[in-house]
Amino acid sequence: MEKKIDVVALGELLIDMTNNGVSATGNTLFEANPGGAPCNVLAMLKKFNHSVAFIGKVGDDIFGNKLKATIEEVGINTEGLVIDKEARTTLAFVETFPDGDRDFSFYRNPGADMMLTKDEVKVDLIKQAKLFHFGTLSMTHEKVREATLLALEEAKKAGCVITFDPNLREPLWNSLDEAKEQILAGMKYCDYLKISDNEIQWLTGIEDYTEAVHKLRETYKIPLITVSMGKEGSRAFYYGTNDDKEIIVDVAPFLSDKTIETTGAGDTFCGTVIHYILETGIDNFDEAKLKEMLTFANGAASLITRVKGALKVMPEIADVKELIGQ
Repeated sequence: MEKKIDVVALGELLIDMTNNGVSATGNTLFEANPGGAPCNVLAMLKKFNHSVAFIGKVGDDIFGNKLKATIEEVGINTEGLVIDKEARTTLAFVETFPDGDRDFSFYRNPGADMMLTKDEVKVDLIKQAKLFHFGTLSMTHEKVREATLLALEEAKKAGCVITFDPNLREPLWNSLDEAKEQILAGMKYCDYLKISDNEIQWLTGIEDYTEAVHKLRETYKIPLITVSMGKEGSRAFYYGTNDDKEIIVDVAPFLSDKTIETTGAGDTFCGTVIHYILETGIDNFDEAKLKEMLTFANGAASLITRVKGALKVMPEIADVKELIGQ
């Protein structure tokens, strides 16, 4: 089938209820921001003018209808979005601390995103894609896990590049052992792994990021791995599909006193890396291209931390270039 779509992503689409000050009577105010990691990634890819599509489920309610309208507004194809008349759209209440870090409380028992079934996966969309992206919030429960695994098998058969962001959210799992099992299952499929510093330390039990990546690669021969290291920047480990080399590149972050919150920073970073994969090809990276990629991804991630929300406010490419130029 002709590859008409650059990226198809499967996973959660939800509302991030982000604290936004207090009312006159002293009560916490929450702002309803459209969110969900896979669609945040797609929204960033749209800034690079890529064609993108989403597979997932929302409720037939105020929030679900708002989310559908929002992702259509930013240019994400919604053919694969299912509207569930029974389940409610998932809500994630996000508390932001003074240093920009966050804590989550999920209203998802059940939430529509975890009710997607394998029969509802629009396989034709995947067959038309150059690249398929997923995370693990669609692997926390049996039915949506079956849907995700079906999509991964179809993506593999269709020759898609497969990218994976575990995006661990501990409260959504029955146990961390189950989370680890499913994350490792996802690694069997991926060509690019985006993982954070605390995730890879937890997953491997190794504090040093380079040692931790080497440990993962003893089992999973992933061509490209990036580790986002917060205020230390990011690191890329590149091997290519022939597995005949190792290139490690570190790039410093663009720290700013304008940072409000870190919601969407990892997704912005991930979307930028996926753009470079599409443009360069998973077999064609060298040290210079990896450094360029991480610099741009760090810059984009820095800009998203300076605004509230993510999906609707992804940074413009010109603004990222200006930041890097400075």
